[in-house]
Amino acid sequence: MAHPAYALDSEQRRIVLESTIDVCRYRDWTLLTAHVRTAHMHAVVAAEVPPERIMNALKSYASRALHCHRRWARHGSTLYRWTRDEVSSAIAYVISKQGEPMAVYQPTAQPQPNPDRQ
Repeated sequence: MAHPAYALDSEQRRIVLESTIDVCRYRDWTLLTAHVRTAHMHAVVAAEVPPERIMNALKSYASRALHCHRRWARHGSTLYRWTRDEVSSAIAYVISKQGEPMAVYQPTAQPQPNPDRQ
């Protein structure tokens, strides 16, 4: 790592979460859930673009919102989830398997993945 580890406080986590919601709205992506932790974040996003593009946009928007540069690791985990079960499992992991909830986005109604891919 070129820079020391960076920990997000509660206000910074809120800012990152809001920027994640904003980029998804702006790009017409469906944010299914997100959980911003002190050192990383998880998001489940439905979009017709490669996951690397989503990850890069989320990092860029968050960095601008935090008024900082290069706070994120060079890459991250970008996985395709095609079936309803895979998406549900990813959402449960992001919401329930990260320890104490921090900055969490969980819409009331969960859109379903493309039924042609089930």
